[in-house]
Amino acid sequence: MDPTTDNAAPTGDPAAARAALEALRAEIAKAVVGQDPAVTGLVVALLCRGHVLLEGVPGVAKTLLIRSLAAALELDTKRVQFTPDLMPSDVTGSLVYDARTAEFSFQPGPVFTNLLLADEINRTPPKTQSSLLEAMEERQVTVDGTPRALPDPFLVAATQNPVEYEGTYPLPEAQLDRFLLKLTIPLPSRQDEIDVLTRHAQGFDPRDLRAAGVRPVATAADLEAARRAVAATTVSPEITAYVVDVGRATRESPSLTLGVSPRGATALLATARAWAWLTGRDYVIPDDVKALALPTLRHRIQLRPEAEMEGVTADSVINAVLSHVPVPR
Repeated sequence: MDPTTDNAAPTGDPAAARAALEALRAEIAKAVVGQDPAVTGLVVALLCRGHVLLEGVPGVAKTLLIRSLAAALELDTKRVQFTPDLMPSDVTGSLVYDARTAEFSFQPGPVFTNLLLADEINRTPPKTQSSLLEAMEERQVTVDGTPRALPDPFLVAATQNPVEYEGTYPLPEAQLDRFLLKLTIPLPSRQDEIDVLTRHAQGFDPRDLRAAGVRPVATAADLEAARRAVAATTVSPEITAYVVDVGRATRESPSLTLGVSPRGATALLATARAWAWLTGRDYVIPDDVKALALPTLRHRIQLRPEAEMEGVTADSVINAVLSHVPVPR
């Protein structure tokens, strides 16, 4: 695909980069119906160089969403189906002996891409789950003592089924904390589901995004310009203190055994900053923090068993904290 055509925005200019990223919603909507919050979350994660945990039942277009995002950003994408017999080398790559040269050569695994969809990550054992940790945190893979850099941008979008737990290996808290955001992919509304079926009746093929009209509207250069602009977004001392107070309040909640760590507070500040820039401001306000608090923090806290039995959820705890922590004026 030619990034200079198909309505791609000029590169390097922050205003043009913002316009290009805003155009992603409309472009992805040509293939995916009614998932604007998830699209926004994925863009925020790309701006913050973070990773995303997608939670939703099968059949709500998680794979199509990632493929559409990659097409609209002109990025490479790969999908790995995580199964109980998947080995770490199946993800990261391995050394293969070449009989012709009598040497070992490295064969890159699917992690060497821009957008990696790790489908049903909780269906594979911890050893294979942990093979992603170095890639996610260090943006490199070490095989036989040799580090190999991953492409930039690089984002892992890991999915998990929220209702089926037989034969699964729940992600440990330390690994959950490595994901910048946890996005919930809901079942579509009745009208959205009618729209989905209407598209399929008219010949929509989810395997052919070009036929659906999805074109690149932004490039990696636009994304890099946007990241520089986000890094220059102003954060006042009052906002920094507000983020810290929100994190500390979760540690004092009687419904939780584990509150938000300092890493979680840092993540909330980063996502609020990205959201502020996306909405057209060069400074962060408390509403930016509130807007990103649920997806940034919901997977970083742990409920007490008795609270779960009473119907308390991670989202309800965070909403309660936001309602009680004083907002800076």
